Amino acid sequence: MSTAVSNKKIWLATPTMHGDELKYMTEAYETNWMSTVGANINEVERIAAQQAQKKYAVALSCCTAALHLAVKHAGETLYGKPPISHGALEGKRVFCSDMTFDATLNPVVYEGGIPVFIDTEEASWNMDPVALEKAFELYPDVKLVVAAELYGFPGRMDVIKKICEKHGALLIEDAAEAMGATIDGRQCGSFGDYGAVSYNGNKIITGSAGGCLLTDDIEVANKARKWSTQARENAPWYQHEEVGYNYRMSNVIAGVVRGQYPYLNEHIARKKAIYERYQEGLKGLPLQMCPIMEGTEPNYWLSAVIIDREAMCRQVRDDSTALYNKEPGKTCPTEILEKLAAFNAEGRPIWKPMHMQPMYRLHEFITRSGSGRAKTNAYIAGGAEDVGADIFARGLCLPSDIKMTAQEQDAVIRVIRSCFD
Repeated sequence: MSTAVSNKKIWLATPTMHGDELKYMTEAYETNWMSTVGANINEVERIAAQQAQKKYAVALSCCTAALHLAVKHAGETLYGKPPISHGALEGKRVFCSDMTFDATLNPVVYEGGIPVFIDTEEASWNMDPVALEKAFELYPDVKLVVAAELYGFPGRMDVIKKICEKHGALLIEDAAEAMGATIDGRQCGSFGDYGAVSYNGNKIITGSAGGCLLTDDIEVANKARKWSTQARENAPWYQHEEVGYNYRMSNVIAGVVRGQYPYLNEHIARKKAIYERYQEGLKGLPLQMCPIMEGTEPNYWLSAVIIDREAMCRQVRDDSTALYNKEPGKTCPTEILEKLAAFNAEGRPIWKPMHMQPMYRLHEFITRSGSGRAKTNAYIAGGAEDVGADIFARGLCLPSDIKMTAQEQDAVIRVIRSCFD
């Protein structure tokens, strides 16, 4: 089985441009609207709100900025405006997705909150609604939940929203990876009291940077726009009564985003074809593709797999390195990623759960059975009490670039199959 080195880098995910982006950037240049106001920003906000089935969108410098302003507004709504030297969530617990990128919950810390991590649901790889209910039993005073949708494959954010409503909590939906994905026909980003989407360089559509805060509340939208432009008051001089941020999207970046939006469905279709080609090409191996929940339609941003427990060779990881013992017929994410890299293809480990991160290891972590700690080798014992750690131990993301050819993907599949020899 040939696994010769590819003469061209096969990427995990890169921007796919079409030409309209340059037209709108040029329009910004020629009209001299190069700052944080202009027609491109206005149009991005209109399209983003329409796409996400929300009334309003606020165009910002990145999705993290959108999450931060959502967290800040939620904190002030729930607990009142804090002293200027304190965050809006000072000392308050917030339930957060565990298996995600840390940008999902870092804004909680920006505002003085204390993340409490909710374990992952095995059936969806997203926040576990059962564990969330357990968390509310343990901490009924918590009034804010921040939940992410992983790799463009949504869980049941609708169920999570109902749980939040039952307990009088607000929901911030981090749909950075899930733009265009749906749950029962409803767009991801539309379920939360606040939503956020990303236009980062490797997302389903891109602006090279940027994001939007999504809301149905005009007061939230207006407050976010004010905060994002340094919270300047309506006065003839620079008047400030609260802390603001330099978070507004550039009209030039907005031109790229504006040019990308018409191709969202095309990108999703091409990502789906990649997922299905992996599904067919890896058939018969002791691994599973990342799950698709009933009633959901993913955007297929990244194709990921998880190796069956009995097909895992021994693997150990510390905070920066990994070791494994090769065994006949078995493999592990480390070996597959090494072989992909040697082939000149980019894979990536699954998001390392937040409760396993050095900065958050002392934070509370709640599973279906109650509070727990990391069991990084849970798969060895054949259990999945700590689902996120188990998926991290056995899973990896595969090259999912739209511009990857069928021949290149077939070669990647051969590399993966060779790891089970």
